[in-house]
Amino acid sequence: MFARAIRQHTAFSRPAVRACQPRIASTPPSPRSFTTSPSRSRSRDLPGSSQPTSHGLLPRKLLIPLADSRLPQRAASSFETIPDTPIAVLRTVTAVRQWSSEVSFSNDEDNNNNGSADRDHDDQGIALVPTMGALHEGHLRLIREAVRRGHDKVAVSIYVNPAQFGVAEDLDSYPKTWEGDCAALRALYEELGGGGGDGGGGGRRLRMAVFAPPTAEMYPSGFPGQEVSSKGSFVTITPVGELLEGAARPTFFRGVATVCMKLFNIVQPSRVFFGQKDVQQTVVIRTMVRDFHLPMEVVVVPTVREGSGEDGAGEGLALSSRNVYLGTRRRRVAPVLYRALRAAKQAYAGGSLDAGEILPAALKVVLDTMGEQKDLPAKDGVLFQLEYISLADPDTMEEIDTVDPSRGAILSGAVKMLPVYDPQEGEDLGAHGGPPVRLIDNIILPPKL
Repeated sequence: MFARAIRQHTAFSRPAVRACQPRIASTPPSPRSFTTSPSRSRSRDLPGSSQPTSHGLLPRKLLIPLADSRLPQRAASSFETIPDTPIAVLRTVTAVRQWSSEVSFSNDEDNNNNGSADRDHDDQGIALVPTMGALHEGHLRLIREAVRRGHDKVAVSIYVNPAQFGVAEDLDSYPKTWEGDCAALRALYEELGGGGGDGGGGGRRLRMAVFAPPTAEMYPSGFPGQEVSSKGSFVTITPVGELLEGAARPTFFRGVATVCMKLFNIVQPSRVFFGQKDVQQTVVIRTMVRDFHLPMEVVVVPTVREGSGEDGAGEGLALSSRNVYLGTRRRRVAPVLYRALRAAKQAYAGGSLDAGEILPAALKVVLDTMGEQKDLPAKDGVLFQLEYISLADPDTMEEIDTVDPSRGAILSGAVKMLPVYDPQEGEDLGAHGGPPVRLIDNIILPPKL
């Protein structure tokens, strides 16, 4: 039987295929698409709505008719804003909840003042786009998708979450580009016609906010532990959070699930938007939303790649905030993982369903590229390691031996680009001197039936 994943190929080495032990898959069924959409109706958050709901996670909404004279009149917002924009900058949980209440109230006022067309507008609620900052086109595409779906209230979180970094990972050096992030959001707000133009929001005024809290606000009981054995208030989603990326980074998905649960409770969005590049993360979040009965829809937007067109499609490296570490030489070779996954996809498209026929096509691309780099002069070559290439169930990330053609599968992998071993004077090595860079990518194999 062919191994379920190809793993641990150091630079220029021959493969050592490790058989995977059987795992018990999650049994609850989940949607086959990358959207989880429980039905719900949203109402406004108003002061005094503190009674628990039946599921005990979110406050009950108190609905007051707009014509009711008892409805409090709101003063002009006093939030910090991104310069030259009305985009609010929120630093505390209290500020987020105040902003949410104000924009909901403002929406209702607009509907009353602007005629029947706006009164009939279907309020989509708040859209949340969670990020760690260092914004790039992939993040902006998520915001555009939220507006395209009718959201005129969008919250973008910018928070480098320490709980999802291991003790030996790049928390301290992770790119932090606040001024650049603000500039990108300012330009996007103008592009989207934030004042009520034709940027995709149906002519309605776009309300945006950035939630950029300090760690003391997000973790009021103290700095979150980064060890597997650390104590604290954590959310763990297993077994999916222990597989593949979870095996390589044991605290990663615990940190992701924990911070997302916090953000979901703070912002109370109707939809949350994630990129497909972190495909296992999207499976973890969909599982959490389903299993905890969180009243929101998880929307996954296709990966945006370097050199891509307006639709985000392309053949280049998947956009990532960590790409700044690569430098010119390693960036040239970094798309090897995506090329390998595309070769495996071609095998599937050609009729192969067995992992023993699909995964070797990807491995060949990786080994050929390693050989090519080995033959180059030291001043031009690039060293990298293949950590794994996996063929997995689309709902659980459990690795499979055979693709069910009625369900498809997820091809994913990880490579580590090693530091340039013969740097030249004046060479662009990347940010922070070009440390090792771990890159992930994936391709969705669609159902054939």
